Amino acid sequence: MEPSGTTKLPAIEVQPAGEVRGAPVYRYALENHRGMKVEILNYGGIIRSVEFPDRRGEPRNIVLGFRSLQEYVKYNPAPCPANPEGAGTYFGALIGRYANRIAAGLFQIEGSGYRVPTNDGPNALHGGDVGFDQKVWEPTVLQGDGSVGLRLVYVSPAQEMGFPGTLRAAATYWLDNDNRLTLTFEAMSDATTVLNLTNHTYWNLAGESSGTVYDQLLHINADSYTPIDERLVPSGQILPVAGAPFDFRTPMAIGQRIREGDPQLVFSRGYDHNFALNQTSPRSLVPAATAVDPSSGRGLNVLTTQPGIQFYSGNFLNGTLLGSGGQAYRQGDGFALETQHFPDAPNHPEFGSTELRPGERFEETTVFELFSEA
Repeated sequence: MEPSGTTKLPAIEVQPAGEVRGAPVYRYALENHRGMKVEILNYGGIIRSVEFPDRRGEPRNIVLGFRSLQEYVKYNPAPCPANPEGAGTYFGALIGRYANRIAAGLFQIEGSGYRVPTNDGPNALHGGDVGFDQKVWEPTVLQGDGSVGLRLVYVSPAQEMGFPGTLRAAATYWLDNDNRLTLTFEAMSDATTVLNLTNHTYWNLAGESSGTVYDQLLHINADSYTPIDERLVPSGQILPVAGAPFDFRTPMAIGQRIREGDPQLVFSRGYDHNFALNQTSPRSLVPAATAVDPSSGRGLNVLTTQPGIQFYSGNFLNGTLLGSGGQAYRQGDGFALETQHFPDAPNHPEFGSTELRPGERFEETTVFELFSEA
């Protein structure tokens, strides 16, 4: 029995989940005393499920995912055999070395050219065809002050997927009793490289397999965004959101303008765009986005030190894959809010540098904070 006046600390449970290429994979269940439970795999650093109660206190998983480790191995990466267009799902995964798209898989560092395998039509997506989402990370369980954590480490050898430098990357998840799941990234390289790390969780605040997220309200703290071309890579412009379907500065239902004939929405079949966050200088942990499901009262705040956030409305879910609840996932059944540096930044100096040099440390933090409205 807990002593009177004490608060239970978040706990973590570890269970075997199988093997990938002979390496053991474990399922880590982090749980706090307020009904929030997060399951994470050390394969891909995947957030497999997030259980959270609605306004009536009823818990439900609110992220998309698969039923088995084998399904993550088969269907998460691009190209995905269930999708002839080549798009993977990346459900819940850590993404690297370079999150989002690099046009034609080509970039230069200090006058030398590098090539990443293209796995999304003409583009390299999320680090090439064998990115960090497919790696078995080395896990360590941590106990903090009022929180519990899981630290995952992966060492990427020089020239893996064409990227220069041996990179040591760490991703640490922390769960506290304020319903905050904090993700911190750290990385160092022994040669100049480019780096962009994120997490690719799909949220449905009404509950996984509950239908589309189009009625859920979204606010994004951004006055501008980076438009794309027909290849889904940035054109190089940074345009104001005012007057466009990308103006989420006042909360708007995700589906309110998604079917408008704006060419940007036609290119990507919905939202799949980077928003330039209203950051501080120097950058700090700022509110990036808030999503609310009116039906359940569940809400999500995203805070980050990163300069951008990719809002993706699940456009390429096509009904060919069954999710963790046994239902087919279709277009719009989840949304992702991927905090990041800008897509294709190595080819657009105006987007800011994503180079990491020897002796420098890459450090970024994102907080996913859940709440329930009355």
